Order: sequence, then structure tokens, then C-alpha cells
Amino acid sequence: MDLKNRIIGRFSKEDPPVLPRANGDEGASHRLPVEFVPPLVVRALSEPERDWLQRIHQKLMGMIDLSQIARLDEKQARNQIRELAERIMDEQAAPLNASARQFLAKCIEDEILGLGPIEPLLVDPSIADILVNGCGKIYVERYGKLELTPLRFQSDAHLLNIIDRIVSSVGRRIDESSPMVDARLKDGSRVNAIIPPLAIDGPTLSIRRFTLDRLRMEDLIELGTCTQTMAALLIGIVKAKLNVLISGGTGSGKTTLLNVLTGFISANERIITIEDSAELQLQQPHVVRLETRPPNIEGKGEVRQRDLVRNSLRMRPDRIIVGEVRSDEAFDMLQAMNTGHDGSLTTVHANSSRDALGRLENMVAMTGLDLPARMVRSQIASAINVVLQLARLEDGKRKLISIQEIQGMEGDIITMSEIFNFQRRGIDEYGNVLGSFKATGIVPKFHDKLQKRGIDLSFDLFDPDRGG
Repeated sequence: MDLKNRIIGRFSKEDPPVLPRANGDEGASHRLPVEFVPPLVVRALSEPERDWLQRIHQKLMGMIDLSQIARLDEKQARNQIRELAERIMDEQAAPLNASARQFLAKCIEDEILGLGPIEPLLVDPSIADILVNGCGKIYVERYGKLELTPLRFQSDAHLLNIIDRIVSSVGRRIDESSPMVDARLKDGSRVNAIIPPLAIDGPTLSIRRFTLDRLRMEDLIELGTCTQTMAALLIGIVKAKLNVLISGGTGSGKTTLLNVLTGFISANERIITIEDSAELQLQQPHVVRLETRPPNIEGKGEVRQRDLVRNSLRMRPDRIIVGEVRSDEAFDMLQAMNTGHDGSLTTVHANSSRDALGRLENMVAMTGLDLPARMVRSQIASAINVVLQLARLEDGKRKLISIQEIQGMEGDIITMSEIFNFQRRGIDEYGNVLGSFKATGIVPKFHDKLQKRGIDLSFDLFDPDRGG
């Protein structure tokens, strides 16, 4: 059996729906996920190397002018620092071989210009998250699994210095009076830092990596997130301008799926994206990207998602995409969906499709408006057409475990019908979750809307005997 079939299993022998490519994705190379997870290759400093690093770093800081270094481009600056470090090692006859000297020079470059010990992790494309729990423990998430690395910071003060370097670069500060901060690296990666007295065991740093490798629908199929028939339905949902709520837990792939779905929006539409931290990578020519702003040191100047959602309604959008609804902006988002902005998409943290609707209801209550529960549920039922539920399973794989259509209201209850789901069978000897995607046999009400828009999906697609 070839690699593709070993990873994603065999599809039905019936001809599957042909998947159109996302806008601007013609000719993209066909990538397959890795079959086996390779070991993480990072080298930690030995005790003698750590001593020499401190000694050379102190001497180097007395020799260089950081203001002059800052004026150089990064490549020139790194070259100069490397040359000076090698000269100091020669002058002091450091008892290190050639490879150790090169490694030490690279560590000194990273210490002065980068993020110290975690700099090598930032260039590894397999790493999704970097999690620093105090100076002595650095974890990474790779392929859905957490791994402890051999890397470490010299001390809490060393880690605090790196955190301060990150947050000061974006005009923020972190100290005992303001011990929590959100920031962003130059490559777009999201950063959260929290320090004592709130972090009891030392400074804590969390980095959610921003990937430039934009996944396609074919990649999600090969990774086992969904099947070809499910993908065909998702593409039809986006092209028919249905309002979509993507739900799931942390790290379940909500933003990834949102990015993939936006690739099938017409290039002729005006799209406005609203995010706390810009992660969406839309390829269409007419995109306006908006991002929230935290309060400044005086606690002023904050711009919340709700403010941006309200403002976006005055910007003549065809579609509004909110990276994630967390608070009272949910009310304005529902209003936008109900007032002609069809095809809007957003994500929410929730463990099930039903919980996602409950969370939306709670968020609307955060506005302080005394609205009856039935009225809020009616707004939700009329605004949202489809709920997509994602989950990260025990083996680290991300699955689209449920596609549900919101049917309407029955009394005070929002009614939903499941179109596809993932049916678990157990776990194999290697810890892989066993299961398959199945159609429930229910043909969604929006099937007629898809046909009227020229999106012809066969009724066979919803046949439970066909498989996912």
C-alpha cells in the first residue's frame, strides 16, 4: 500500500466530487504528510560551553556599540558578532574544537540579536507552539504532541530579559505592576508572557507559531481531517455564501480550517477580516485586514473587536470574517449576519456544536442588554447556517468530527441536524484513534440553495452507505 493510502485510508470506489482549487492556488505542489515523526534535533550547551558563553558575551558587550549594530541589516550584524566572538575565543585560547566554536558563536548571535535558546525552534517548520515554563523547561508541540526539549535559559533573569526584548519591540511593557502581556513576533507568531508574582514558578512564555506554509483542502484530506466528500460540501457551503461557525478546543485547527475555507471565496468580493492577532492569510485581491489594539501604559487607547465589527459594517463588506468571537462582539457579528452580510465566517472555543451555540448566547449576555433568551436564540438560529466542530484527538490528529446544519427553532430550542460525523471505534496498539467519517443520511435544507447558485452536489454524497 502506498504512503497516501497508509495515511488517509482508501476512499470509496465511486467517483468522488472533483475539488476546485482555492483562488490563487493553481499549480501548487502536492504535499503529503510525514508517515513517521522525526526526532527533534536541537543541541543544548554543555556546562563548559555555558561558562564560555557567559564569559564571551560579557566581553563582547563591552566591545560593541548596540546602537551601531541596530543600524545594520541582520545578516551584516550577525557576521560582525560572529567575527568578534571567534576573535575572543582565539585570544583566550578557549579549549573548544572547531564545531563547538561555531555553535557557540551562533548561540552568541542569537543571544544578542535573537531570542536566545529558543531561536533555533523558531526556524523549525514542524513546531507549532513553544512553551517555556520557567528558565529550566522548554516544551514544543510537534505534530499534535508535546515534547520536552534539552534547551534551557541560564536563569529567570535571562528569560525575563528575552521576554522584555519581545514586548518592548511592539511598544508594550511587562513588570510587577503589569505582569501579563500579549505581543507578536516579526513573523506574526502570537506571544503571551506572564511573570511573577502571578506566575509562581518563574516567568512563563507561550509562542503560537505563525506558519507561512498555507494548507489547502487537499492537505486536510491527506492529513485525515476530513474526507473528499465532506470537502466538496464545505466548498459548496462557502461558495453559496452560508454563514459558518467553526467550533473547537485550543489547538484543534479552527484557524487552519478557516484559512482553507476562505480560499474558495470569489476574488470579486470585498472581504473584511477582524482579528485579535492577525493570522488569516487570504489570497484575494480585495481584502481589508483589521486588528484590535490593547490599552497603552496609561490604560487608554484600547480598540476591541466589537468596535471593529461595528465599524466594518460601514465599510461596504461583502463578507465579514472574525478570527474568533470571545465576548460581546458576538452580538454585533450576529446582527451583521442577519442584515445582508451572507457568507460570514467566525470561530469559537467550544467542545461541541451545541456548546458553541450556548457560548454565543452567553457572549450576547455580556453586552448588558436585557434580552429574553428566546430572542437571542432566535437571532442565532436565523444568523448561522452551519456549525463545523473540530477536535484534536489523543493521537494528536485533528478531525472535523461533525458538520451540522441549524434548522431553526422549536419552542425555545435551536434545532440542528447532523450531516457528517466521525465515528470512533477505539485505539490501536500504537495509540492511533480508529474510526471513520460517515454521512448520517440527512440531506440539508441548504442543498436547494446550493443548486440555485449552480453548485450541483449529488444526493449520493449524503448516502450513509457511501462512507464519508
